[in-house]
Formats: sequence, structure tokens, C-alpha cells
Amino acid sequence: MDIRKDVSLKPYNTFGIDAKASYFVAVSSVAELKSVLEQKGYPQKFILGGGSNMLLTKDIDALVIHVDIKGIEIIEVSEDKCLIKSNAGENWHEFVLFCIENNLGGLENLSLIPGNVGTAPIQNIGAYGIELKDTFKSCDAVSIKTGALRTFNKDECDFEYRDSIFKSKLKGAYIITSVVFELSKTNHQLKTGYGAIATELEKKNISAPSIKDISNAVIAIRQSKLPDPKKIGNSGSFFKNPIVNIKQFERLKLSFDDVPSFPISQDKVKVPAGWLIEKAGFKGKTFGNYGVHKHQALVLVNYGGATGEEILNLSKLIQLSVSRLFDIDIEAEVNII
Repeated sequence: MDIRKDVSLKPYNTFGIDAKASYFVAVSSVAELKSVLEQKGYPQKFILGGGSNMLLTKDIDALVIHVDIKGIEIIEVSEDKCLIKSNAGENWHEFVLFCIENNLGGLENLSLIPGNVGTAPIQNIGAYGIELKDTFKSCDAVSIKTGALRTFNKDECDFEYRDSIFKSKLKGAYIITSVVFELSKTNHQLKTGYGAIATELEKKNISAPSIKDISNAVIAIRQSKLPDPKKIGNSGSFFKNPIVNIKQFERLKLSFDDVPSFPISQDKVKVPAGWLIEKAGFKGKTFGNYGVHKHQALVLVNYGGATGEEILNLSKLIQLSVSRLFDIDIEAEVNII
């Protein structure tokens, strides 16, 4: 176990913010993780996964524990289903590709989402009509307080839109060490009706797509709209899509008849936050070395050298402008540290 002092976290967050950790250690096994948690000389501990869903606005005066536990295992196979386990430190997109290469369906619409497997359930990541909870079976997690390992089933995780028990009631209480998914081996239930997937498949003259075709289409769409965090610092979608009631939506439509929406229930609809931000005039707007991406208004970017505080202030300006213009509040999807 190598605990280092005064370590830059720039390589460990996709925004590329140069905040520092007072102490830093990477763990590659559950045993190592438990051992670090038992260290008495570090009362404050901060858990770091893939660094893709956070904005660092300050240095971290704590022991930063980077969860780097690797390994993928097929644990149960039936005629048409497969249970597959991934440890928390696996890159999410690489895990999705592993599943596709083994003809396991269910995650293909979640291709190219940044981050690691261990943090995916916290956020209940989702894209193109699919959410993580749709294939989630269970996860193992270590209690930060006691070091005990606990298994959470799907119901216990309280999954909601971009939310889970690990982001609410149990925030900061557990560290996810592995996740089990139930995926299809045959008769894959393909989802092509959301976003531009069908259009992308049509462009490629694919009428009977495979799960790999769906994944390739999603990758092409995301690459055309979203910046690569390795080239331009960002955390993907910065804001959640707001959910409003029908009456509020109808009032909005009187002033903006082109407002898009997605029905959630009989009395609620989801309005794309990117559309609201673009209408408020922020798409492609730059403020020195940071700003809003030119192709996707949901994405705030660090062109190099920006501070987390600057990007946070931009997000607050966007929220205030959207609220004043549309009377709709948009929430940050990323964790503000």
C-alpha cells in the first residue's frame, strides 16, 4: 500500500481540474480497500472512482482512495440469460464492449459513457432509452464505517432517474466494489426508437441490427455531439433533464411551441435540458478557457487551465437564466466537490 502526499488529481478527473489531494492511495482489491479504511491516521477519507461525474472546486484535504479493482467474470449462464460480474475499477465502456463481444445484450445503448463500473449504479446512468437499473441484478459494497461487505439487490438500491440510495440515504456510507448484471444471450430486446439511433442505422443501410450495430450507432452519435474528455475536459451531461407537470408544460408550449418533450406518466413530461440551455443562448458560448460545448449545450467544458470554481459559477449562471426564462429549475447531474 503506497500512500502518497500532495498528489495532483488532474489525471483522475475528466474535467482535468488541477486540484490536489493531501494524501492519495490506489487500491486494487477489496482486502486492500478494507485495510486502507482501517488506517487511523486519516480521519477524513474521500472515495474516487473514474472521476467522470464530479467537478472539483477545491483541494481535497483528506485521504483520497482511488478504487482500481479490476476483473470481469461470467458467474451464471442459462439458455437465454447470463449473469456477469464486473469489479468496480473496470472502465464502463470497455466493459460494455466486452459484453457485446460475448453477444450479451442489454448494455449496448450505454456505450461510450465515461467513468467506471463501480460508480455507474450511484448515478443510475442512462442514455438512449436505457438505464442501468434495467439490467442491474446486485452489487457488493463495503461500509466505510465498519468495513463490512454487503450485497444490495435491485429493490434495495432505490433507483430513480439519475439517482439511487447511494446518492441519497446512503451517500458517503458505502463503496461499491463490484456489480452483477443480468444480460440476454438470445432474443435481444433492441431499443432503437430513442434519439437518432434509427437514423444512424438507416444511414448505414442496416435493417436488422445486432447489438454491435446498436453500439456502433450510439458511439457514432455520441462522438458527433460530445467532446472526448482526453482532448477537452468535461464530465458529459452536466445537468439533469427536468421533469415538469402537464400544466406547466402546456404553459411553456404557449410561448415556445417547438419545445420537445418525452412523456413520463399521464401527468408528467421530461423536457431536454440541452434545449432549454440552447434557447437561453449558452450553446457554444466561451468564457476564456471554459464554456459550453458548441455541439451539445448540456456539456460544460474546460479548454485547459480553468478552475472548478469558474465552471461552477457558469453552471449557476445557466441555472438562473433558464429559471428566469422558462420558470423551470434544472439540477446539476455531476457531484460538486
